[in-house]
Amino acid sequence: MRQECKHFESRTYPSGETVRKCDLDLAPEAPWRCPANCPAFERRMDVGWTYGTMVSPKTPDEPPGLDDGSAAALLDEAEEFLRDVGPQVAAEVRAEQDALDAHRGRSWKRLFRRKP
Repeated sequence: MRQECKHFESRTYPSGETVRKCDLDLAPEAPWRCPANCPAFERRMDVGWTYGTMVSPKTPDEPPGLDDGSAAALLDEAEEFLRDVGPQVAAEVRAEQDALDAHRGRSWKRLFRRKP
């Protein structure tokens, strides 16, 4: 990853795990590597920033398979799977939310109904 790009993001979680990624997701190896001549590359403007004493962890070694295309193929396969399953999962969540909303609506009506 090109850490001097303004689209680069690094986040360290309480568990110690660090995520480094490009916010634009433009490359086939997007989570790990930017293209050499990325059209969206823009140098970060760090003018006036004060850096603290906390240092982000060393960038880990690249996983094997980036150069032979197997990582890109795996990411494409995962993206295709999520595209196929996404609408079904969204429909299930929407149905659960609708049922919950309907239940909430009935409980308010029951609370404020007229007593005979």
